[in-house]
Amino acid sequence: MERIGPEAFEGTRLRRPGIWAVAFLADWCPFCRAFAPRLEELAKRGPFQIVRADVTQEESPLWDRFGIEVVPTVVVFRDGVPTLRRDGRLGRGLSDADLNAIEDALTRS
Repeated sequence: MERIGPEAFEGTRLRRPGIWAVAFLADWCPFCRAFAPRLEELAKRGPFQIVRADVTQEESPLWDRFGIEVVPTVVVFRDGVPTLRRDGRLGRGLSDADLNAIEDALTRS
């Protein structure tokens, strides 16, 4: 999965056209490590893109810019505008229902 940094955003807008899911993940998070392969598998199924916004460093401005309190967090963008957000839950990460909602948002025309 491609890694992107704060420079890929303008405020909370993604600087890329089209349909994208941005997974805010940290290397130290066991739930992120478990969820990333599921996102990679989902990426193979559609005309959309999924990228990783690396928030491993607590100093990343993306934590504050997106109000991230728990990782993994996934935001779906259409032409740079956020259209769906799923935040992980402490001690659980993201659920199958979250993954289904992300897939629905990515495949909705």
